[in-house]
Amino acid sequence: MGVNSRVQLAEASEVMRKRIVKKLMDEGVTIIDPNCTYIDSEVKIGKDTIIYPNCVIEGNTEIGEECIIGPNSRIVNSKIHNGVEVQSSVVLDSTVHDNTSVGPFAYIRPESEIGKNVKIGDFVEIKKSKIGDDTKVSHLTYIGDAEVGKGCNFGCGTVVVNYDGTNKHKTVVKDNAFIGCNTNLVAPVTVEENAYIAAGSTITEDVPSGALAIARARQVNKEGWLDKKGIWKK
Repeated sequence: MGVNSRVQLAEASEVMRKRIVKKLMDEGVTIIDPNCTYIDSEVKIGKDTIIYPNCVIEGNTEIGEECIIGPNSRIVNSKIHNGVEVQSSVVLDSTVHDNTSVGPFAYIRPESEIGKNVKIGDFVEIKKSKIGDDTKVSHLTYIGDAEVGKGCNFGCGTVVVNYDGTNKHKTVVKDNAFIGCNTNLVAPVTVEENAYIAAGSTITEDVPSGALAIARARQVNKEGWLDKKGIWKK
């Protein structure tokens, strides 16, 4: 085929795409809708993996066996090990180890490494970080330039504050740490093993092993405030 226009390029690309998905299906990969799946020729996928429609898998990507790549996912230049589930998420230039779940709507940015049996939940962003085995980052969390140990738990709304406006700084969270909801970890900072952080805290100093860190203002109720201000609910 000659390729002398954008139309001819699309026609040739469709032929190549069909060859690629046919080869993968012959090797034991389940592709739900070959017409809506875009896989580069360099991609390797293990048997009994399922690829759902509208997935884009690019570059030097390797996907292991018995994985589920859910609809509308994009994976580029990444290593996905066995038994991984990626749901409607983006993984770029990173590694995801065995039996980990990613998404929906997660964003794994370059130079990240996600361990085994990890949960990266909805609306979680990981940037240039290492996440240890059995750690849970369930939802609405940003982790950047961090090293996270095994068995940690990140509550909803946690932010690793890695940028001071000029430089990026590193955060270390060691094994079995528990990070409460709506916590800010202001880098550079270290949370030691088995430490707890109370919900709503902004952590600017290291947290010792086994300690509970609380960094929030004490609640104050102003009785009769609405009456004094003349504010009434309609």
